[in-house]
Amino acid sequence: MAEQNKNPIQVAGRLFGAMEYLAEHGASNLMEVADALELNKSTAHRILTSLQYMGYVRQREEDSRYELSYKIVHLSSQVISRMDIIARVRPCLRKLMESSGETVHFVKREGAEVVYVDKVESTRNAFHMVSQIGSRIPVYRSGVGKAIAATMEEKNVARLWQESQIVRVTPYTITDYADFLHELDEVRGRGYALDNEENEVGVRCIAASLDIPGCPSEYAFSISAPIGRMDNDRIAALAKDVLAAKREIETTI
Repeated sequence: MAEQNKNPIQVAGRLFGAMEYLAEHGASNLMEVADALELNKSTAHRILTSLQYMGYVRQREEDSRYELSYKIVHLSSQVISRMDIIARVRPCLRKLMESSGETVHFVKREGAEVVYVDKVESTRNAFHMVSQIGSRIPVYRSGVGKAIAATMEEKNVARLWQESQIVRVTPYTITDYADFLHELDEVRGRGYALDNEENEVGVRCIAASLDIPGCPSEYAFSISAPIGRMDNDRIAALAKDVLAAKREIETTI
């Protein structure tokens, strides 16, 4: 039991221990941190120097005491901001799920991938999507990814493509850059993106990006369903709901 409660990476415990001590006690000298962490002076100095190098700790010129920098504030604000966005968007996503009867996803772009940050599962259909909150999918082969990419300058789209490992995972996956750019032009023209079985055979998605202040080209949402319930007529009908949800979300954030 003792082994299970032991931090497997000792230095990580010391780094975060120093940060937690400084957060609670404020500016402190080297020996105060060393004593609190039960470390010798040289080890404590290495810990603080490492944190200082990464920008999480600064050493005051006037008295050489160590204190946390504003980088940790920025880090926490990003987490809080993301949680706040999810809470504010979710009522609209739930409404979209109820009107469509299908599963709705909310994603955030991180580099050349999108991360599922929220999911409102359909309560009317027995078929459940295999996607999980926290899972990732490349931008180039997802409806949400294409919706976001369509809002970006071409030089940034090119960078996303270059950073991606282009793999044909289904017969419908777009693997040619010129075809991808053409697809993005179509997205811009109609206002929404499609995933036509490009990531998973038998599943289609309709997606739209969100223009959120301070978060350019970062967020999108989608409706996903088996192809049997997502023919072109259904896509056309759902497109109206998706674009209406996009307008509602953007006016409430």
